[in-house]
Amino acid sequence: MPTPLPLIAVTMGDGAGIGPEVVVAALLDDAVLTRCRPVVIGDARRLREAARVLGLDCEIAAVDHPRDAEFTPGRVNVVDLGLLPADLPWGKLSRFAGDAAYAYVRRAAELAVAGEVHAICTAPLNKEALHTAGHLYPGHTELLAHLTGTEEVSMMLSTETVKVIHVTTHIGLIDAVHRVEPGLVERTVRRGHEAMVRAGTPNPVIGVCGINPHAGENGLFGYGEEDEKIVPALEKLRADGVDARGPLPADTAFFLASRGDYDLIVAMYHDQGHGPVKVLGIEAGVNLTVGLPVIRTSVDHGTAFDIAGTGTAEAGSMVEALRQAAGMATVPATPAA
Repeated sequence: MPTPLPLIAVTMGDGAGIGPEVVVAALLDDAVLTRCRPVVIGDARRLREAARVLGLDCEIAAVDHPRDAEFTPGRVNVVDLGLLPADLPWGKLSRFAGDAAYAYVRRAAELAVAGEVHAICTAPLNKEALHTAGHLYPGHTELLAHLTGTEEVSMMLSTETVKVIHVTTHIGLIDAVHRVEPGLVERTVRRGHEAMVRAGTPNPVIGVCGINPHAGENGLFGYGEEDEKIVPALEKLRADGVDARGPLPADTAFFLASRGDYDLIVAMYHDQGHGPVKVLGIEAGVNLTVGLPVIRTSVDHGTAFDIAGTGTAEAGSMVEALRQAAGMATVPATPAA
């Protein structure tokens, strides 16, 4: 008997942004239902409004629990939390939308911890709206770590051209340099290695960036941070059979990865990884959180208030996020015939 397709909780994101539109469009994509069983955690009324904006004829079906969902063409299943006001405008900052976006993620995390979904895929939330509602988290990554009781997670960005995992993310550059230490580097590389293996690369080649220009160039730049903070981690990893190479000059590492020399790049801080990835493939980029009880993927774009409610948002990144969630879920995906 074939393995059931993974059940994926899809959080609707900030209801004032493009999240409802990209979610509806992606869940009606024929390719998505051949890979997974997606169930939205959100507001049914807002999804129906999004379908109208998009000019799509579909059924938005409210269910009490993901296991109750039925998967047929033209149907979008939603665990309807009913939190948004009926007159919520598109494209305007709203604490109600921020609070609701938090609630969607919280419900998805509860389902994941209970083992009732096999992955989480998130539409974008608005950090200012989240904070205005009293939920003071830098973003999805930190919020999900808190809600699942996970001490440490990593952010990974994935495109067809290059993949990168970050040792540090949403902290200042000076703080990031201080935060980097051999144990954190080692754990980050191991999380990236595990994610790549789960995604179908059994022996990934991992390139690890240095901190300083030219990775310090044998002490010419910096104060020996590479030898102190990175090299000991690489020695331990290689002794355990992980193909981790470096420290590499960050200004060439991504070029080498884009031509196929590396399967994964490890960045030491936020912009070291985000900048090149967004140049090389943001249009189909996916944000992953690795280290949680289940994999979490997301579009690599924001709420786009300027086009919300116009029906012009592209759903390609959400389709790709669902594809990668299915491929890395805690149960294997068996494509439908």
